[in-house]
Amino acid sequence: MDDNDVTKSEDLSLADREAWLDRLDDIGEERGYFQPLGPKHSAILTDESPTLLVTFETIDSIARTSPDALPLGFHLVEGTDWSQLCVLAHEETWFRDRYVYGYFDRLVDDGFFEDFDRVIFYGAGACGYAAAAFSVAAPGARVIAVQPQATLDPGVTAWDTRHRAQRRLSFCDRYGYAPEMVDAAEKAFILHDPAQPFDAMHAALFTRPHVRQIRCRHLGPDVQDSLLAMDVLKPLIHAAAEEEFDAEDIHRLLRARRSHGPYLERLTEVARRTDKPLLTAYSAEALKRATGTAGSVQKHYRWARNALAKSGRDVPHPRNA
Repeated sequence: MDDNDVTKSEDLSLADREAWLDRLDDIGEERGYFQPLGPKHSAILTDESPTLLVTFETIDSIARTSPDALPLGFHLVEGTDWSQLCVLAHEETWFRDRYVYGYFDRLVDDGFFEDFDRVIFYGAGACGYAAAAFSVAAPGARVIAVQPQATLDPGVTAWDTRHRAQRRLSFCDRYGYAPEMVDAAEKAFILHDPAQPFDAMHAALFTRPHVRQIRCRHLGPDVQDSLLAMDVLKPLIHAAAEEEFDAEDIHRLLRARRSHGPYLERLTEVARRTDKPLLTAYSAEALKRATGTAGSVQKHYRWARNALAKSGRDVPHPRNA
């Protein structure tokens, strides 16, 4: 069995966190190593091929999104011979911890990242912030950050009223301001839904010329959940290892949202709210095909048909939204 196929044989419960971490320790030792980084973080390394995926994750995010309670990074490299480094936060720390800084300092001093032909940093939300911030340790890496914060320093982002407790953390010392930390990356991709104002405002702070803004319209407040539901995240990460990978590859994968129910629901609601009957009709029809249920679809479709009729038009033949 490929070392990266551990997800097929492991099913860890998060009911007992200490026991769960102990089991991750065992898995880490089997795959490479498990290393505590102070009391609030851990690192799990699988050392295989010259392609390395670095993921930043939290225990809470694993509990919420992983049916087998294994880190997302394990799943993203499943079926490959990639190396994988999971940096795990046991609490909502935003990885602002001197032990984490020291760990990345040691990786740099040891020339760890220089042993790999391709390094990809990935994370979402606070973990997206960390993926961008710590990518500075691996010049030439590629960064995929989903809904990252640029910083929680109130002197810079006082307009973001979320995460009040974490604002007491220091974002002014090392590995601090994520938009500057991506300077050494080869390419960075910031994925967010522009309808989410705080996410869009943070994304706008990533202004370097090698940064690409990927506007995932109508994917809502949790873009990573949508990417997982559409089975897009894993192929996106794999595509990021290809030499010519660019924004067009991500947009091509995002076409999967055309059959994704939550996307179509949001698109239909926005189309109706902005008085676009033709788009409302198309998206409502696509939503019905995607979900197999009528529900509120008929209400939107009737509104679109009536609105078009008032101007002497009819609903054209159905097409994809």
